[in-house]
Amino acid sequence: MKVLVTGGSGFLGQAICRLLAARGEHVSALNRRHHPALADLGVLQHTTDLRDRDGVRAAVSGCDAVVHCAALAGMWGPAHAYRSINVEGTANVIEACRRAGVTRLVHTSSPSVVHDGRDLEGVDESAPYARRFPAPYPATKAIAERMVLAADGDRLATVALRPHLIWGPGDPHFLPRFAARARRGRLVLPRAPGKRIDTVYVGNAAEAHLLALDALAPGSPPAGRAYFITQDEPVTLTDWVNGLLGAAGLPPVTRHVPARLARLGAAAVEHGYRLARVRAQPPITRMAVVQATTSHWFDISAARRDLGYEPRVGMAEGLARLARHLSGDPAAPDHASVRTSEVLTPARHPSARTPEVLTPARHPSARTSEV
Repeated sequence: MKVLVTGGSGFLGQAICRLLAARGEHVSALNRRHHPALADLGVLQHTTDLRDRDGVRAAVSGCDAVVHCAALAGMWGPAHAYRSINVEGTANVIEACRRAGVTRLVHTSSPSVVHDGRDLEGVDESAPYARRFPAPYPATKAIAERMVLAADGDRLATVALRPHLIWGPGDPHFLPRFAARARRGRLVLPRAPGKRIDTVYVGNAAEAHLLALDALAPGSPPAGRAYFITQDEPVTLTDWVNGLLGAAGLPPVTRHVPARLARLGAAAVEHGYRLARVRAQPPITRMAVVQATTSHWFDISAARRDLGYEPRVGMAEGLARLARHLSGDPAAPDHASVRTSEVLTPARHPSARTPEVLTPARHPSARTSEV
């Protein structure tokens, strides 16, 4: 089977490419730049942009299936940037699939499409789309997911997966920033007693995409549906962050601020940045605080039933694998291409600036969506 993975150079995209290549599929990837890690896997790379309709058509041509991971992920930035990639780029992928006669399209979505700032505790896929969003990322991902599911039909079967807070070996987003802020004494978490969140180990998230690809066909149970993909082990944010820090050999974070103060602070900082027309991402955002101060964990019964999904790597085993990867063990499972030095190298310029609540990415870029 010939499979194209958009965003194949991203954290999740690379994991999917590795699994596809390992089972003998003909794998290609659509990236903005050439990546040696994919070349080592024998993945054919198309260097183009989702907004380039002709480039997307050329990448999709000749494929049997497409896994659409690429997205602009982040908690800050102009809405038009997110729309051009997440909405218009997805429209280009759908159009190219129809034009090329592709029969299966697996779309990487996000649980944030149903999160309106209130607690989500054990909800399933019947939960409605949010009516308001704290940032352009979830708003545009909701539009993209609806487009993909609406495209399902007799010739093109589509499905959307909603992996939540992806972590593990090779994570270029969460752990490097948590670790850097922790070393500088600037990692502070909102106090949110009783609030639990779902996450997912990268290997489990990647396997879910292959299971969806295999189960998908016109008229099949997954066709035209969305599925939550998680560890099915809800934890507090503090426990998750400290688990990641522990895997990196760092002490746990112990500093917390009241949730209400964090929310007010985020709103004030964002307002100030807008007034000053500062383009860089603020050290604290409303979306980060909303995610950190509410429960968001999900019922994955549908994924188990229709896809055969099971989070085979549990939280404890995933953290152990992450620790082995960070130690430089070349035999560690799911060995990824991100340098361990990005996590383990001490910060060069310690700073006494205001502590940051969470650690959102400062410069959103076209990468695999994770929130």
